Amino acid sequence: MIRLLKPLSYYEQKYGTWRYGLNKLYLMMEKQHNRGQEGAGVACVNLDAPAGEEYMFREKAEGKDAITEVFKHVDKSFEGQLYMGHLRYSTTGKSGLQYVHPFLRRNNWRAKNLCLCGNFNMTNIDEVFHFLTAQGQSPRIYGDSYITLELMGHRLDREVERLFVEAKEQGLKGTAITQYIDDHVEMANVLRTTMPHFDGGYVMCGLTGSGELFAVRDPWGIRPAFWYQDDEVVVLASERPVIQTTFDLQADDIQELKPGQSLIVHKNGAVCQEQILPAKQLSACSFERIYFSRGSDRDIYQERKRLGEQLTPAIMRAIDNDVANTVFSYIPNTAEVAFHGMTDGVRRLDHDVRIEKVVWKDIKLRTFISDGSERNDLAAHVYDISYGSLRPNEDNLVIIDDSIVRGTTLRESIFKILDRLHPKKIVMVSSSPQIRYPDYYGIDMSRLEELCAFRAAIALIKERGMEQVIADVYRKCKSSLCENHVRAIYAPFTVEEINAKIVEMLRPKGMQAPIELVFQSIEGLHEACPNHPGDWYFTGHYPTPGGVRLCNAAFVDFVETTLRMQL
Repeated sequence: MIRLLKPLSYYEQKYGTWRYGLNKLYLMMEKQHNRGQEGAGVACVNLDAPAGEEYMFREKAEGKDAITEVFKHVDKSFEGQLYMGHLRYSTTGKSGLQYVHPFLRRNNWRAKNLCLCGNFNMTNIDEVFHFLTAQGQSPRIYGDSYITLELMGHRLDREVERLFVEAKEQGLKGTAITQYIDDHVEMANVLRTTMPHFDGGYVMCGLTGSGELFAVRDPWGIRPAFWYQDDEVVVLASERPVIQTTFDLQADDIQELKPGQSLIVHKNGAVCQEQILPAKQLSACSFERIYFSRGSDRDIYQERKRLGEQLTPAIMRAIDNDVANTVFSYIPNTAEVAFHGMTDGVRRLDHDVRIEKVVWKDIKLRTFISDGSERNDLAAHVYDISYGSLRPNEDNLVIIDDSIVRGTTLRESIFKILDRLHPKKIVMVSSSPQIRYPDYYGIDMSRLEELCAFRAAIALIKERGMEQVIADVYRKCKSSLCENHVRAIYAPFTVEEINAKIVEMLRPKGMQAPIELVFQSIEGLHEACPNHPGDWYFTGHYPTPGGVRLCNAAFVDFVETTLRMQL
């Protein structure tokens, strides 16, 4: 988001173009392209537009080239003071232009127009939907983005109506009433009556037709947001380096939006921070640090290096300390920083490290967000190898990735092509712990049975005749939603036992090289990322009631639809 604080003529005179704000928005979106390749949208508000002319604009497009497509269609009409951009990353499997942010709610009163986008998943959308319909509303689409827009729009309507009554009581008439409303909208009132209805991880951003700009972060601090202000602009983005690079700033120039807090820029340019919801126990998402955010952030870079370095003792055990006959490499591109940490750790043991770029990523696809029917075929073509990078049957290969989620890419592509190099042993390293639980706060890991660690635990239960564990967990999940009962599925097994079963399940038929898995520990994760304790992917400790409820419901669905067990 960008709010220009000076008259538009100021930017044209100083920077030589009316597109100053728009150009900065474009740069910020390109710098955050890692956060979403499925679609993009932008919105603009022009405070100087006279009555009878459009003052609120939006443009959206689908596909990997969506940013380019959007800005192709942005012309002089997008001259304004308030800008907002969004990159869509599907976490629900739903696709289409109608799901691309921002979402727009129109009205003839400028102050009632609302444009909304965000980085979020709401876990209690059923409850919010029933709340809206009980008041007589009928949302057009059943989805958290639209439901959020309608609820916030409803509360914005109430705020405008409050000001209308207030203006009338002061004796104002006609356009003076409208001007009074536009000048006195308090978005904090809207947010305080909207956000308590939601359970989930979010950063919600919006613009109103009367010129209010706002962002609000969930009270657990699950999703990230950073902002900066000087005398020319106020800007906000999901990642700090985006603002640093676009505006040539130092890391310490930029502030992080705090849990439960909002950043509001009023129509007159006044900037304030309001505590909308009381802050809860901090649960900032650790997976943002491991994988999802760009590694160019000052702190994330060091954290990812520590994640790699901390794995050194386990890696040395896996190769029997035979560094001389071991090649170290990584799965591009997000594991590269952890790789540098890993090799630094080996060097500190007074070893020379043999490094090769063994794996190449040919296609920029996130296969774990594709439909199941397409995923295997896609995964087989994403990676290639550097032939001749290992001495056949002599060298171990230690190769690190940031995480192992479903294991599809390992089974269908990576293990198959690595075996062509004839390594003596493959040590597959994950800089994150075993991912055991779905995410419900905005990163796509939504079904238990898709997670290879969960499938391995279920397989071990069946092998050892422990089906009663499944039955007990199923009954508890059906009867009690306030505790994550799925954690009991993993309780009988060590990490090493689950590792061995994952290898067995992911090993392609006919593969020759032995495989060993090395995962980051929970303790190592928290040591490397001490300010981001949100670890529900790995431990099942969801910060919100909605996360716990959905995890239990996912297990019930798994038993009833996948296992089809009679319990």
